[in-house]
Amino acid sequence: MAMREETEFWWEQAKRDLKIAEHNHANGDYEACAFFCEPAAQKALKALLMHRTDKPLPRIHNLVELGRLVEADGKMSIFLGQLTPHYMIARYPDAAGAVTTELNDGWMSRRFPLGTKEVLAWCRKHLR
Repeated sequence: MAMREETEFWWEQAKRDLKIAEHNHANGDYEACAFFCEPAAQKALKALLMHRTDKPLPRIHNLVELGRLVEADGKMSIFLGQLTPHYMIARYPDAAGAVTTELNDGWMSRRFPLGTKEVLAWCRKHLR
């Protein structure tokens, strides 16, 4: 089944957000990397949800719940649960309890784009 145009918009933006995350990681902007991984995963999951149904998309940012709605496997659900809080933590020092640049190093941050790539690959497989 071909993607509807609106689904394609969500999917393309998910890929763009992942590219931005990877660029930020390469530049040492680790908190920005983590921040952009969350919307990349969110938009990919929403693209898949949109592809499967004609219902309006849920207006949520909870990746675990979005994963449940698209029937993601347990390993992916664990990653989604780890990534979800970084959307807020990377943006707000009061949520992080520190200056956000102090919370991520290159090793820790690298797992986010790798895991997000897996999310996008899984969604892509199910978008066919």
